[in-house]
Amino acid sequence: MKHLVIATGILVAASGIAAAQTTEYYIVQDTATKRCTIVDKKPTTQTTVVVGDGKVYTSRSEAETAVKTVKVCTQ
Repeated sequence: MKHLVIATGILVAASGIAAAQTTEYYIVQDTATKRCTIVDKKPTTQTTVVVGDGKVYTSRSEAETAVKTVKVCTQ
């Protein structure tokens, strides 16, 4: 019984840590199409680059507002 309580405590703690992690948003541009999009993971391919001075946004709505002011995305 004691092991069950300990295992449950560990699972609850682990799920709390995962929920506490913040999501990051990036404004990226496809180098082939020149189209800008918002993603929640930093791009790892060379065909997609972070634009807007490489700023990391803490919410999607913040990134959506910022994409309207990024020069390469509004041309």
